[in-house]
Amino acid sequence: MTSARTADLATVLRETLVERELEYTEPEPASFLVKLPGSHKLATMTWLIIGDHSLQIEAFFCRRPDEAHERFYRWLLERNAKMYAVSFSVDHHGDVYLVGKLPLTAVEPEELDRILGSVMTYSDEWFDAALEIGFRTSIEKEWDWRVKRGESLANLKAFARFADPANRPAAAVGQDSSS
Repeated sequence: MTSARTADLATVLRETLVERELEYTEPEPASFLVKLPGSHKLATMTWLIIGDHSLQIEAFFCRRPDEAHERFYRWLLERNAKMYAVSFSVDHHGDVYLVGKLPLTAVEPEELDRILGSVMTYSDEWFDAALEIGFRTSIEKEWDWRVKRGESLANLKAFARFADPANRPAAAVGQDSSS
């Protein structure tokens, strides 16, 4: 691809990001790091990289789960069938990303908007469910630790239905309190 074509596509990306009022940096030519806001996952950092034949999209979703690996990865694969333009992928550590490729001929504001909207929606709406499956025990321990020290539970409130000892099965509560 010519440098003029890359520059034209970079201009389209810049203008689209500014118009959508999205924070971004351009650490290297043709590489954009976009901050997508959320409410469950506060921000999803998303790379948009202009290559020779496609625009690469990559966003970190969450680290490798602590537990329930088979259920966790199956849950991700089941979501992949319903997704637009991106899908879940794992790296060699088991960390989870949203990844996709867009042909350069499709790089236009409306399509970028759809793809960034998809990344933001999938990352934000499915984040709590993924954490519940893959990090349940850690979340429960964090809840207990914060209560014991009088720390805020504000960013754990989405998990109260299982993390709050009052909502845990009696056997589990008994085990936790004897530790």
